[in-house]
Amino acid sequence: MLGFGIILLIWLFFMWVVRAVWVEVRPLKRKRRRGKDVDPVVDGKRRRLLRLHVIRPEDQSGRVYDVGDEVTVGRAPGCGVPIDYDTFASSLHARLFRLDGDLWVEDLGSTNGTWVNTVRIGERTKLEKGDLLQVGGSVFEVGR
Repeated sequence: MLGFGIILLIWLFFMWVVRAVWVEVRPLKRKRRRGKDVDPVVDGKRRRLLRLHVIRPEDQSGRVYDVGDEVTVGRAPGCGVPIDYDTFASSLHARLFRLDGDLWVEDLGSTNGTWVNTVRIGERTKLEKGDLLQVGGSVFEVGR
């Protein structure tokens, strides 16, 4: 009977660890907001100035990163969006870049993958305002 109790405790501990990991890396589900924001006009052309707003982890919430023509996301010191607090992110995790006026993201071969709106991406993916971008355990909302 003692052996059964020990096996049960080991199994419960294992399930607790699996749940803790899942909570950290699961995609965040959130309703997309549809707004009618006006894009600024520069040199007679409309410019889409999108930024990354940190949603998760909560202690980093509120940070905003401007996205220029190209920026990398990861734990490496030279990344434009540094997430050195996130142990689930790779050193060079993802790249955001502009192509024909649109914002795109691509995974750079990361271990835990890059997610857009709870879908793991395997190739470059276009980002729109309101999209959720998950890199490791960090979640960003694309906005202005």
